[in-house]
Parts: sequence; C-alpha cells; structure tokens
Amino acid sequence: MQLPSSKKARAAVLTAALLLSATPVTATAVTADHRPAVRHSYGEDTLRRDLAAVRRAGGGDVNVLARFDRADGAPLMARVGTRTAGSPDPVPWNAHFRVASTTKTFTATVVLQLAAEQRLSLDDTVEHWLPGVVAGHGNDGGRITVRDLLRQTSGLYDYVDDPEIRDRLIGHFDENRYDTTPAADLVAVAMRHRPLFVPRPGGATRWAYSNTNYLVAGMIAEKAGGASWQDLVAHRVIARLGLRDTTVPGLDPYLPAPYVNAYLTTAGGERLDVTEHSFQHTADSGVVSTTADLNTFFRALAGGRLLPAEQWREMRRTVERTDDPEDVAEMPEGTYGLGLRKIPLSCGGYYYTHEGDGAGVYTRPAVSADGRRAVTVSVTTTTAPPDLAALNRATGTLVDHALCARPGTAAAAVSPDSPAPGRPGVGPWL
Repeated sequence: MQLPSSKKARAAVLTAALLLSATPVTATAVTADHRPAVRHSYGEDTLRRDLAAVRRAGGGDVNVLARFDRADGAPLMARVGTRTAGSPDPVPWNAHFRVASTTKTFTATVVLQLAAEQRLSLDDTVEHWLPGVVAGHGNDGGRITVRDLLRQTSGLYDYVDDPEIRDRLIGHFDENRYDTTPAADLVAVAMRHRPLFVPRPGGATRWAYSNTNYLVAGMIAEKAGGASWQDLVAHRVIARLGLRDTTVPGLDPYLPAPYVNAYLTTAGGERLDVTEHSFQHTADSGVVSTTADLNTFFRALAGGRLLPAEQWREMRRTVERTDDPEDVAEMPEGTYGLGLRKIPLSCGGYYYTHEGDGAGVYTRPAVSADGRRAVTVSVTTTTAPPDLAALNRATGTLVDHALCARPGTAAAAVSPDSPAPGRPGVGPWL
C-alpha cells in the first residue's frame, strides 16, 4: 500500500503547516564496523553531499539512512537525523522499516519460483485460479493473466484510490491504524469500480500502476504454493538468503527494534506518530526489512540465487508505462517488468529497483545489472510527506553516483567532529 502525495494515496490532508523541527542534523559515513573509512569506490564526500540533497528534497527535516554494498569492498553507510522527534539519539544503523511496495519484488519472486516449478504459468488467467473474484463493472479475470498482474498491465482499479479506503487511510488514520481487512475484501473494493482498461489479446500493451494487482497475485500464489503468501516469502526468500532482519509481520502493528519513528502532520497541525499500524499487511506492502537485508536480497536476485535464468529474464522483460502519467511524473525514467523497474544509468547500462512509499516511510533500493553493487536509501518523515518527484530525483542521483563509481576512486577520510553538509556547526559527524 503506497502513501505518496499523489493519486496513490491523496496525502494532502496530512500536509498541513509544518511543525518546527527539533531534529538535529547529524550524519555519518562509516564502514560496516563503524570506523571512519579511508577509501571507497563511492567516496564519503560524495555520499555526504548526496545524503544532504536527499534530506533537502524531503523537506529538510526527514531522517535518512543509506547503505552501499559492493563485491569489491567494505559496505559504506550514512545517516542523518534522529530516532525519534526531539531525541538526541541518531538513526540506528540497522533500523527496521516497512518496505511498502518494495514488497512487490518479493511477491513477484515467489510467483516466478512457482512458475519455474510448473505449479502455475504466467499465462494462466486470474479466472483459472480465482473463479469469480475479478468480475463485475467491466472487470474480467478471464482476460487478465498472472503476467499482467506482476507487470501492472491488467488495468485493474487501484483499491487505495477508493474514496472510503482513502478516508480511512488519510482522514482517520489514527482510528483505523490497526486495520485487519483481508486481501480478498480489498480486491472486492476494487471490483466496485470499472477498470482503467482490459487487456486485449493481440492488442497494444497498456500499463497503469495498481496495488490491487499484487493482492490478486498473492492470492494466486497461496493457491498454487499451498501456503500463505507470508510463509511463501519467509521460506522461499527470507530463510533461503538468511535475512535475519527481514520479516513478514502480518497483522502485528509493531516493528522490531531498533527502528525510526515516523510522523505526519494532521489537518489540525498536530504531529501524529504513524509508526505503529497494521495497514500494510498484504502482498503488495507487508514486508519489514533493513537497508542491509534489502541490498542482500536485490544482489541475490540479480546474481541468480533466487530464480532460474529463464524466470530472471522474464522478470527483466519490461514494458513502457503508457496510461499512468502521475507515475511517470514522479519517476520519469525507466520501464516496468515483473515487480521490478529498469532504470538507465548515466554511465551506461541499467539498474533494477522497486520503490516503496508507505505511511511516513519511503524506501529506495537499487542493484546493478550484474548484482555486484546495491544501494538502499530509507527516508522517514517527521512532519509532512515529501514531494515524490523531488525525492526521486535526489535518491536517483545518489543511486547513480554509487552504481556508476569507478573502482578504486579515492575517498576523503571523515573527521569525527566535522559539521554536517550545508549546516556549518550544526550536529556532529559521529
């Protein structure tokens, strides 16, 4: 479930006047053992500038955590902000966060594994697996394939855009934060609306982002895999890779410690803590992870450790984004595959990603095509949601710098008492 300041959530109600931020600007660039680094492919000076730019793009008061992993060197990490509003404690290095729609890559991976095992086919229709579930108001599950669901070419209405759902999410978040609505009920909400389009055999491929696609995909995976989508992800991805800090909590509204509190501003101008909730418990949004684990996951995916070659090729077979101008406005570059975006690098080639935008938390992972490098940025709000186009530009620049850096590039050492970038004398470099 996404909550950006666009059609995907209509978060304008929560973007009232910003509160005065008590968050000190702190940042760190360190190696995995937390000692100041000396040389990296992606240098600390560049990382500090990029991190400061992400914070500015997020409104100036967001908390940011970034980690860059590579095959030819030690991890590089950076942080700016504090664990809670008004606290002197810095953002934890291993902070847990809800990855939101980055979950879609986990779900797509499981579906492709089931396809490799011939337990389902990407050409199977929704009607074959879920008779009568996608029907009414012009919806036709007999014309939508599993592939359409994963690559967002089904045309199904996005349940997050339903006025009643929006009101619960945005207008009455606090009263509804312990939401337990099953995926099937949310799909039923989407079926009250006409689709944007219906796939036509032999016709042009049309694309529009819809969280509903992954609810349906998760339901099909459960039937084909004989277990809940949570268990399928846990056993087939998390356990296989040893992702100790990644979970699928379901209806549990609490994050594992440590974590960063997320806040939004209500229409009345009050700061609302939105950390604790169970809205994101379905196959489109329900994974909790860390920057380190997400890098491991995406490197394993690109490195062939999760999918056979045929399914990995299928996942990377992308289409143009034709019918969703807001998605294109927020992220102008790139095409969409099966739970994966393909975005060009300034140095040539591409990287793969899937963003996650939730309640006060924004996740931006990326991996090089060969799986040798990965970087993840986690942004947590302290007041209002950021402008997604600006945030994506800043995080995209950070990703591009990291993935395009030349091996052996000299990096400046970090002084423990150096001031934060752009804010001389404010906040130590720890």
